[in-house]
Amino acid sequence: MSTLYPATDPRRSGHLDVGDGHAVYWEESGTPDGVPVVFVHGGPGSGCSPDSRRYFDPDRYRVVLFDQRGAGKSRPEAEIRHNDSARLVADMEQLRAHLGIERWLLFGGSWGTTLALLYAQAHPERSRGLILRGVFLGRPQDIDWFYRDGTRRVYPEYWQALAVLFAEADLQDLPLACHRIINGPDSELARRAALAWSRYEGACATLNPDPAYLRGFLDPDQAWRFARICAHYMANRLFLTDNQILDHADRLRDLPGVIIHGRYDMICAPDQALTLHQAWPRSELQWIDNAGHSASEPGIREALVAAADTFASE
Repeated sequence: MSTLYPATDPRRSGHLDVGDGHAVYWEESGTPDGVPVVFVHGGPGSGCSPDSRRYFDPDRYRVVLFDQRGAGKSRPEAEIRHNDSARLVADMEQLRAHLGIERWLLFGGSWGTTLALLYAQAHPERSRGLILRGVFLGRPQDIDWFYRDGTRRVYPEYWQALAVLFAEADLQDLPLACHRIINGPDSELARRAALAWSRYEGACATLNPDPAYLRGFLDPDQAWRFARICAHYMANRLFLTDNQILDHADRLRDLPGVIIHGRYDMICAPDQALTLHQAWPRSELQWIDNAGHSASEPGIREALVAAADTFASE
């Protein structure tokens, strides 16, 4: 099946108080008796969209969407205080318990793969398996690939449009510099930096230029919310130890997984997918030719829907 499932509306939704002044937005769609699946969005800071429900057969899945702290409809908007990886994992576990779900399938893309893996490693007994798109292991070299010494050599014009806002010395740690500016006293410069950050990600996400896809990254308010949270995480190296996910790969040993990665992904370098696959014997790795990073690309979209269909059948 190459297209997404028809659009559906949530059956119920709400905000869950997770402490620290944060309330996480959640919603459910599909069938109440279906296979529970949680959609783990990327970013950090992007939030879910109505299309996030459409990878799953609504007659076979109980679909849970949630916006991570500060993202999407969660409150407070774009809040970075008390916002780190360990707290996001705890929020997911609190949400699972709140919804009365025994075990759920984890479905994540990009940063969502990082968070899904962290959750599965912390709570393997609550995880049915993982479907991952555009693996991001969160190591220093993975962050540096996109923000310092990798993607910029493939998309030099996009990189220069971002780098022009910073001093040469800042380019050695662009996330830290952007984090400082976005949270600094010059609100106009903060907005410009956030928009440039968001534009850079959107421009590099697809194999071929896609103006329609890029438009979603160019809304100034959305760009500021996204970039504020994303730069906060990247500047703090995702609040992880250098090799945290691979160091704990043995915790995935009993979980099945499908890894889907665009051959020409310029945001999350493809070697990350192979490295994870080799450390996780029960995983299946699918390379998608003629695709970059975005889940909107036809080959990736088809593979994600097929993986979800297969999991529901099994």
